[in-house]
Amino acid sequence: MAKKKFGFISVMMASVLALTACGGSDSSSSSEEGSSGETYVLQAGHSLPDDHPYHIGFLEMAEAVEERTDGQVKIEVFANSEIGAERELTEGMGLGTVDLVVSSTAPVTNFVPELGVLDVPFLFQDRESAVEVLEGDIGDELFAKMEENGIIGLSWGENGYRHITNAVRPVETPEDLKGLKIRTQENEIHLAAFEALGAQPTPMAWTEAITALQQGVVDAQENPAIVADQFSLYDANQKYMSLTGHVYSVAIYMMSQQTYDELPEDLRDIVVEEGQKAGAKERDLIVEMEKESIQNLKDNGVEIIEDIDTAPFQEAIQPVYETIEHQDLLNEILDAQ
Repeated sequence: MAKKKFGFISVMMASVLALTACGGSDSSSSSEEGSSGETYVLQAGHSLPDDHPYHIGFLEMAEAVEERTDGQVKIEVFANSEIGAERELTEGMGLGTVDLVVSSTAPVTNFVPELGVLDVPFLFQDRESAVEVLEGDIGDELFAKMEENGIIGLSWGENGYRHITNAVRPVETPEDLKGLKIRTQENEIHLAAFEALGAQPTPMAWTEAITALQQGVVDAQENPAIVADQFSLYDANQKYMSLTGHVYSVAIYMMSQQTYDELPEDLRDIVVEEGQKAGAKERDLIVEMEKESIQNLKDNGVEIIEDIDTAPFQEAIQPVYETIEHQDLLNEILDAQ
């Protein structure tokens, strides 16, 4: 969705703000300090509800940025794909029509195919390993590739671990998946993995998936517990949730390179610094809310299968690993843990 790049206030108001920010000094001293006194309104978007950690992370970032810039930079946060779905938002950053985005990695693979490796099931041993890898040299290299495509990676967030829910039976082993029609993302790696597990994966947009679950077009789906809770999947025939944790769902807080270039240096440094904090804060929120969501799903009648032996699942999908592009990166991540 197109928009005006920044919300610039009038020259007269800008002068007033400049004087105020400098304690009554003239506007020339404001320029000497780096910024012009103009106000910049940035738009931040994502695809999930406004009570999701994605949103809360952006709100905290916006509050800190406005405070540290004395109101010169304001960030408006839009949830629920209001200014575009993840793919549109990501493309918008490259075009310079969207300022800030938090998204899963999937749409960013259109710019940086290497990010697709992060979708490999059972890639990380645990959350701590994932964070260590992503916040180390490997993550820096991926951010550098994003920057080549007009997108600045600010920090690594997450959408929790993906688990399997279904309407038919408890899933404890790969054999329990055989024949289950499961909605997946439009993601070749996920499709191949569930085929290897004996399920019948059906890729579709999430907006279509809920109706498909309600009508029994598909039996199952896989998503973090927070998504299952926030979208009340217990009202869509989902009686069982198996905590397979088969994918650590990586997310990224990002900024348009064009937005970065157009902000005065002192202001953009503040935006970047606060953006670099957003991912860790968002991850902490995910951990807490994930527990609450699992309990809420239990309270609404969903049977939670907690003690899953994931070794047979990992063994079943090993052939998928051999088909992954960017084998060097895959092995680098595996060896780093």
